[in-house]
Amino acid sequence: MNAYLGIDTSCYTTSLALLAGDGAVLADLRKPLNVKLGGRGLSQSEMVFQHTRNLPALFEELYGKQAFSVRAIGVSVAPRSQSDSYMPAFLTGEGYARALAAATGAALYRLSHQENHILAGLRSAGGPNSDTFLAVHMSGGTTEIVKITYAENCVVELLGGTMDLHAGQFVDRIGVALGLPFPAGPHMERLASTASYAADLPVSVHGLRISLSGPETQALRLISRNEDPAAIAAGVEQCIAESASRMIQAALDSTSLRDVLVVGGVAANSHIRNYLQRKLAVYGVNLFFPDSRYSSDNATGAAFLACRCSTNLNAPA
Repeated sequence: MNAYLGIDTSCYTTSLALLAGDGAVLADLRKPLNVKLGGRGLSQSEMVFQHTRNLPALFEELYGKQAFSVRAIGVSVAPRSQSDSYMPAFLTGEGYARALAAATGAALYRLSHQENHILAGLRSAGGPNSDTFLAVHMSGGTTEIVKITYAENCVVELLGGTMDLHAGQFVDRIGVALGLPFPAGPHMERLASTASYAADLPVSVHGLRISLSGPETQALRLISRNEDPAAIAAGVEQCIAESASRMIQAALDSTSLRDVLVVGGVAANSHIRNYLQRKLAVYGVNLFFPDSRYSSDNATGAAFLACRCSTNLNAPA
């Protein structure tokens, strides 16, 4: 069976994915990197070490599932599709991809981690189907709104984003301060779901630029005052949702585009998704959310690029 491999070695997850020629997922394997309790991240050298340890085990599991022949490989090689975008963690996955391509004769396609998220979202959400649309990428390392031109390649044009903290950093810092494990996203969402109210955090949005450092300071102040942890978690969700909503509205006004794909680990949060759908409905926006499993770090976008480039698969599967 012909198949298309994706590899992504991001800051906190080692990921492999295998797609069939029609874009269907044959395998989706992930291994989170270990962060000590109370920690707020990892050094690049520790990321490289853990990816180096994780990849052989994931490949053994992948090849033990079924027989297949790799036609093409997609691999994330940098955070963004910019010449100055670099992170050593991605060298691990790129090295494996180059070795496999040389050994098997498979075609090799490189993309950025951000493009991987966008293509994973497109494949899972089934759209947008237009050639040009907006995408919001909210994760631990990125909070941006971009214009996507989806033709032969996925061309990304930066429109706006955060001026300081990323949305995922905001969640993780407050989550760790509340005693939650890192990464804190799913734990914060569960805690917030028990709140009877949302703590009031400031929202700072100036056109296409947002700031989350002020909300972080206020949330930490509430923690120091022993305010209700669930209410603080709900306030963080609400702040991110309203900030993203205002940023999207500014992008709608400046581009006239109405199709918006929302990706990244923070975008898996159900409150943020529901809030954006309610708040933006009056603007005639077509919002596209991938399955929450494909919002967080995964390699299906890289595999989808390999599949699409090799088979002329033009529409999301």
